[in-house]
Amino acid sequence: VVNALSTWLEVKVCDGEDLYFQRFERGKQTDDIKIIGKSTDKGTTVTFKADNEIFQETDVYDYEILEKRLREQAFLNAGVHIELSDKRDPENIITNNFVYEGGIKSFVEYIHRKKSLDVIHPSVMYFAATNEDDTASVEVAMQYNDSYNTTLLSFANDIHTGDGGTHEIGFRTALLKAFNDYAKKTGVFKKESDKYSVEDVLEGLTAIISVKLEEAQFEGQTKTKLGNTEIRSLVYRITYDKMSTYFEENPA
Repeated sequence: VVNALSTWLEVKVCDGEDLYFQRFERGKQTDDIKIIGKSTDKGTTVTFKADNEIFQETDVYDYEILEKRLREQAFLNAGVHIELSDKRDPENIITNNFVYEGGIKSFVEYIHRKKSLDVIHPSVMYFAATNEDDTASVEVAMQYNDSYNTTLLSFANDIHTGDGGTHEIGFRTALLKAFNDYAKKTGVFKKESDKYSVEDVLEGLTAIISVKLEEAQFEGQTKTKLGNTEIRSLVYRITYDKMSTYFEENPA
């Protein structure tokens, strides 16, 4: 996609022995791939210039947008080191490093710290699971704070699903059932008809849901909503089981 939207794009690839190079102009290769040197390094460098026939402003990049996106990637992939540098002004080079060993648990802590929110319980709840054939996995990190607001962020294959989808539905449904079942079991409810609503159990919650799966099915071209039905049951099962266990072990 970047290649198709660029005036030119150059790729250098090191395989630990040879350094390969190829150049493209407006999406078409200008020459065959060739070896231009030797290197013991491994990795890929992509350099491009956005096409001013497509974009109105090709020289303006919003640092904050890139910073937010790359920080998200570091949270979603625990231990991965990402460095972002802005060298447009040689006298004021900006560099940020993102690496979070705690993964999405650190994501929840970051949100609370940034918003200066006081938490209800000291540690972030975290649970993870994979399905039987290892084609899908889920991670959930959550913590309640003393505000009335809900921050629920979901991701599928590291893509932010802003419109939710089956993974969010599974989480919300399981969370509500876990709360209601435990409240009935321990006598919190005085009448048989008493029950919590989804709004009740989401109030003051900061939660991150990250699923990774083969053959992800998104609704619409913008990939903002996940449609895989099987991921709903996986998220539901792990959330209900772990929340029920948490209530038993932490009755206060």
